[in-house]
Amino acid sequence: MDLKSGYPFWAVSNGLMQAFPRLETDHRCDVAVLGGGITGALIADELAGHGFDVAILEQRDIGWGSTAASTALLQYEIDTHLVDLAKRHGEADAALAYSACADAIDQLHAVASAWRDVGFARNASLYYASRRRDVRALEEEHAARRRHGLEVELLDAGRVQEDYGFDAPAALLSRQGARVDPYRLTHRLLQRLQKQGASVFDRTRVVEIGTTSRGVALRTDTGFTVRAAHLVVAAGYASQHWLKKSVARNRSSYAVISDPLSEEALGFLSDTLLWETARPYLYARSTSDRRLLIGGEDDAVDIPAKRDARVEKKARTLLKRLHDLFPALETTPAFSWAGTFAETEDGLPFFGPHAQWGPRVHFAMAYGGNGITYSMLGAGLLRALIERRPHPLWPLFSFERLER
Repeated sequence: MDLKSGYPFWAVSNGLMQAFPRLETDHRCDVAVLGGGITGALIADELAGHGFDVAILEQRDIGWGSTAASTALLQYEIDTHLVDLAKRHGEADAALAYSACADAIDQLHAVASAWRDVGFARNASLYYASRRRDVRALEEEHAARRRHGLEVELLDAGRVQEDYGFDAPAALLSRQGARVDPYRLTHRLLQRLQKQGASVFDRTRVVEIGTTSRGVALRTDTGFTVRAAHLVVAAGYASQHWLKKSVARNRSSYAVISDPLSEEALGFLSDTLLWETARPYLYARSTSDRRLLIGGEDDAVDIPAKRDARVEKKARTLLKRLHDLFPALETTPAFSWAGTFAETEDGLPFFGPHAQWGPRVHFAMAYGGNGITYSMLGAGLLRALIERRPHPLWPLFSFERLER
């Protein structure tokens, strides 16, 4: 599956950090993780850290799929407002999802703190009303989040202009956000796991999965077999290939990144994630080397050739939209790219077994705008399932919610 177009910044800036071995013999382990991106890395790290013998299998080079194209805004905010999520799943479950995502930022901080070079930094998050008619929805969202203990401030137009220097009728300001280099974090996690004795294989394509009541067998395109007690399918947006019925819609998102800017030029964007209420939304965040990353302009294209052809035009549109907000901000584009992402109907991920495969095959579909946050939560949820323990997020993040 072709997951990206153009020149994703993380892939360009980091290059191929390390080549892991290809699987060239049969293998046994407790848990096989299919997918060597940020989701697979976080899950493997959680499982290996609690005593499981883990093997990671990636059909490309490690981190070279959608992880390399991720813009990695780490937010607790879900693309579906808490208010709207409550209408679908009830207020208690909606609040649980939001609170869990807020906790996940702290968990990601703890994971990333092992290295100084993964671009992790705490950020505020400014969510502004794109149109005046969106203000009421922001007011309702502010009240709902405050009611459930989430720290958030509602700013009027005057405060937005005074504190941030652009025009918007209102905005929500929260402090529980962060950023990271997802490609580099993936490599650091898997390099550490390999040193600790876990098996990491890249350029290893699984073509067949077989299950029994006691385990799972994976056959590669070169004829080798991996046998495990459990399998976690963490193949990103390609995971749906293993399901007969689609559970999400694949789309394309676009991004452009600037040459380095001065701290003065970046202003509040040096430590604040910016995004808007319009759908699809414009967003922006800085990097550890003071570049400005702008993303959005999502569309329904899921054909690589068409996506490839749109990258440059979409990049120009993104830069123009940013310039409309901040006319004095001069940016020189360095790289632009696009990547596949997937949306579920309610904006929530899917973690755990699917009826098609039985209890030993677990899916890790961290779909949505805050996929890395979901992946962090999913790591703990899947470990609980494998250990046969209950987990509070299971009813909400499982495939069973489709039957509600």
